[in-house]
Amino acid sequence: MAGEAGFPFSAVVGQERLQLALILSAVHPGIGGVLVRGEKGTAKSTVVRALAQLLPPVVDETGARPARLVELPVGATEDRVVGSLDLERVLRDGEQTFRPGLLAAAHHGVLYVDEVNLLHDHLVDVLLDAAAMGRVHVERDGVSHSHEARFVLVGTMNPEEGELRPQLLDRFGLTVDVAASREVDVRMAVVRRRLDYEADPAAFAARYVDADQIVAERILTARDRLPEVSLDNSELRRIAALCASFDVDGMRADLVVARTATAHAAWRGRDRVTEDDVRIAAELALPHRRRRDPFDEPGISEQQLDEAMDAAAAEVERASDDDDFDGPRGSGEGGNGRHRAGDDPDGSDSPWRGDESARGDGLDDAGPDGRGVDGAPGRAGSDGRGPGDGPDDQGPDDGPDGGGPEDGGPGGGGPGSTGGGPNAGGSSGDSSNGATGDSNDNSRSGPERFSGTPTSAAKPIPRWEVPGIGEGAPGRRSRARTRTGRTVRADADPSTGLHLLGTVFAAAPKQVERGRLSGPLALAAEDLRGAYREGREGNLVVFVVDASGSMAARDRLTAVTGAIVTLLRDAYQRRDKVAVISVRGSEAELVLPPTSSVDIAVRRLAGMRTGGKTPLAAGLLKAREVIAREHVRDPRRRPMLVLLTDGRATGGTDPLPRARTAARLLAAEGHTAMVIDCERGMIRLGLAAELARDLRARYLRLNELTGETVADVVRATGSPVRAA
Repeated sequence: MAGEAGFPFSAVVGQERLQLALILSAVHPGIGGVLVRGEKGTAKSTVVRALAQLLPPVVDETGARPARLVELPVGATEDRVVGSLDLERVLRDGEQTFRPGLLAAAHHGVLYVDEVNLLHDHLVDVLLDAAAMGRVHVERDGVSHSHEARFVLVGTMNPEEGELRPQLLDRFGLTVDVAASREVDVRMAVVRRRLDYEADPAAFAARYVDADQIVAERILTARDRLPEVSLDNSELRRIAALCASFDVDGMRADLVVARTATAHAAWRGRDRVTEDDVRIAAELALPHRRRRDPFDEPGISEQQLDEAMDAAAAEVERASDDDDFDGPRGSGEGGNGRHRAGDDPDGSDSPWRGDESARGDGLDDAGPDGRGVDGAPGRAGSDGRGPGDGPDDQGPDDGPDGGGPEDGGPGGGGPGSTGGGPNAGGSSGDSSNGATGDSNDNSRSGPERFSGTPTSAAKPIPRWEVPGIGEGAPGRRSRARTRTGRTVRADADPSTGLHLLGTVFAAAPKQVERGRLSGPLALAAEDLRGAYREGREGNLVVFVVDASGSMAARDRLTAVTGAIVTLLRDAYQRRDKVAVISVRGSEAELVLPPTSSVDIAVRRLAGMRTGGKTPLAAGLLKAREVIAREHVRDPRRRPMLVLLTDGRATGGTDPLPRARTAARLLAAEGHTAMVIDCERGMIRLGLAAELARDLRARYLRLNELTGETVADVVRATGSPVRAA
């Protein structure tokens, strides 16, 4: 096997579910790839690279070669991914020749995309189409080409840097959430094996050659066995009932579960799919398909899966007496046992180790010293220190390639949860205090928090964008010059991709001068013209939220929360980065630094305190500071400011004049802004409208944004406030 000096697949510790998902995708590439989400330093890159060493050699026109691991950079263009016209051959020989891209290079290997959530959506679509079909079709630049591209697609992502859209999540066959173990023995084993590897990579890899060879042979055997594995109608009905019970969209989930269950049966050495295979396939294929809204929390609990499996078993039993049901009775040899991906239904330590036909494969044996982590014999681990049943944080190339949100899963506890507050039928009076509308923190039993989100559909806000043409990260908000948008015209810079007509038009007037009488066009480097492409970019949207006492009335706070969620959903759809600043008491607080993870913004919003005075000037100046700091990090990302307030500035000396001065300062710097006027009641001072004029900002009333009256929102969600 090539690449034996790499970190061995069998030596990694603590990531059994990830190993199993990768193996099943290698057995059946039609599953559609694996998306790996999780913390930094959890061996995601290491395990993927180790898998590539286990795949069978590839035989092509040049002979046999090892399977490749092809890494796709985040900044890759579509030309580089799928292939394009070979410009060198065109210009030199006048021949129209296709130059294959990265998908062709990954054929029969592994295509690895780190930070796949940062890749442009249309490229993710291209990758997933190729992974599902096993073939790439190219129709561009006058070229029509098709070639095979069967590979194991693996994408990794850090949820804190932004989520994939639910539509793209659904296209990945399997998803695994990874995290570092909190068990001391496992963490010790991870560190020990990593240190041993660094001390002598070749000697360390040599310890696991036999174990890795066995896994490689089993993958090849499972591939050969796959066509012979039968999926009886009883298990097919179980799969259909299971997917229906989780209310997943479309039929892709059913197909992926069926393929995964078949691959698992082949990996286990069985000739038919059992209930255990279906359950493990469901654990890997269904959790990410339950997320339809950007703020939905993905995942399936053990209890939910147990209940769904019981319901599916009842459906199988009910259908067993139907005349048109020709499958076997009962649930197959799997019985009613409950097994998870990560457990071995056959009694071995890991799901990717051992099979029913081979027990003495060496994968579950002790290391050279015959002892495991706790000193007991029989545990795998050639260094005698680790449990030896999966990978963790010890790979040679494992950088900060992942990470999980510090606040838990997406959407947890944020707007979208209506629990905790009094019923909307209670007092809904505006707790304003005179013209300023302030209320003291002491007037409540405890600090109030934002929570709750409208359940009825809100009216989409009109398109709002930064004027002009930018050059920021690909997105869907403001106009920008991009490498992937539509071609608008020719450009003098050929590095953006050849503009064929522009090049021809530039060369045509010079043909006589160059002595061309016939034959191919006489071209020179000075003739080359690039394609000026225009698309859309994502922006930095800074939310300044007035959380003072004048905003804390129950019905008003519910409406404001709903408005913010509407804006955050819009930012998610347009691929913006967001930051949230809270204005209350005596200062402005940066609740959330700029991030691409909008669901984290929702959770931070849920924990934001309310009450006290309104230091609006401090909030606007804090926004200016955040914009300036982010410009240093990402100078091409253009900012936008969203201010949600009733305009009643009360914090500090001369609060209203200072707020208007800060607004004029932001306007003078040319920042695009929007003011959402949250004022309501019989007496309206119109202070937010004055701030909008000073900011030169777009002005909207709260009900214009949500498309509903505040009363409608309150009836839909209940009260938004609760005690801390």
